[in-house]
Order: sequence, then structure tokens, then C-alpha cells
Amino acid sequence: MDSLRKTSLVAGGCYVLTFVSIPTVALYDPVRDADYLVGGGSDTPVALGGLLETIVALACIGTAVALFPVLKRQGEGRALGFVAARVLEAAGILVGVASILTVVALRRAGAGADALVTGQALVALYDSMFLLSQSLIPAVNALLLGSLLYQSRLVPRVLPLLGLAGAPLLVAADLGVLFDLWDRLSPVTAVAALPIAVWEFSLGVYLLVKGLRPAPVTAGGPVSPDDRADQDITV
Repeated sequence: MDSLRKTSLVAGGCYVLTFVSIPTVALYDPVRDADYLVGGGSDTPVALGGLLETIVALACIGTAVALFPVLKRQGEGRALGFVAARVLEAAGILVGVASILTVVALRRAGAGADALVTGQALVALYDSMFLLSQSLIPAVNALLLGSLLYQSRLVPRVLPLLGLAGAPLLVAADLGVLFDLWDRLSPVTAVAALPIAVWEFSLGVYLLVKGLRPAPVTAGGPVSPDDRADQDITV
């Protein structure tokens, strides 16, 4: 197995792994109850949601680290930016997870009614971190990675076009949430996030099944100006 195929498998696997957090919308539902700290029931679903999101955070970093050695030959600045954005995304996810698990810890410690406001504030912190780390930053990732893959032709161009087209939709939806035009879990945000979700999942599956295509950036030498020009004009 050559190094390019290994890179494809690691990056593709990490991309697919980032979708394990989909159930957290339901798993975190109990903690959104205003009386969660004084209520009954199991904390296991909430803790499981935290575990899944932790896996996602690590997988986010894995996608960028795996692809960086190849992408840097197309555009080192954007490749570094993609790594930095992925690390920032992962950090934001972990801060959100920490806030949710702190609510669980307060409940287990028997904090009671005196901590209800604190618990609600921590849940609000999670929502804010989600908006930034799992909604806004993925739009930045799509622009950086999408442009690199589109120019390098390492994957079919229809895939990065999905990300490039979906990024402004996701940003628009985030602005709507920020200015209280709709809720983070509203149908509007779900529809706006769909192109980015399809882009990331399709990219992960493609990398697992087909792998990165041979291209000038994988040939082992520096990419010449002529090669860059050809990549920019070839459809």
C-alpha cells in the first residue's frame, strides 16, 4: 500500500468518523430541561454524547494532519490554515463538551435548585460554542480545503464545489442564529448545513473507496507555475 493510499484511508476514515456525533442532538435533550439539576433519570445519555463529541474533535484534527503533507504542495498557506482551523474547531468542541459535563457533575454532586441558573448558563455556553466551532468554522474549512482540492484535482471537482457552494449558506444561517432570526435547531439551519454535511461525508467515502487521485502535487517534486496555471483553468 503506497503512502498516498494510506493518507486517503486515514483522512477518509476520520471524515466519516466525524459523523458519529449526530445522535447528540437527542442525547443532550435531557440537559436542556430547566429542572435537569433537580430532576431524576440517568446521566448516561448525556455522558455518551460528550464521549461522541470528543471523538469528533480528535477526528477533526486527524483529517487535517493526514491531508497536510499532500495539500501543502498545492498551497502551503491555505494548508496550514486548514490545520489551524481544524484544531480551533476541535478546541471549541471540547470546550462545549466540558460545559455539558460540568452540568452533569453539578447534578451528581447534588447542587440542587441553587445551581439551576448556573446549569442553564453552561448549556447556553455549549450552544454558543457549537455555533462557532461546529457551524461557522466548518464553513471556513470548506473554503480552504475545497479550493485546494479543486485546484489540485485530487478528487472529482464536484465534491469541493459542494463545499465551496455550501460555505456561504452556512455562514448566512449562522448569522441568522446570531441575530435571533431563527433557532440553532430550526429547519432553516438544518437545510443550510446540508451541503457542507454532504460535502464532508462524500469526501470521506470517496477517500475510503477511491483514494486521492494522482496529480502534479503527488508527483514528488515542486508544483511548477505551468502546472498551477493548468490546474486553475482545467475543468
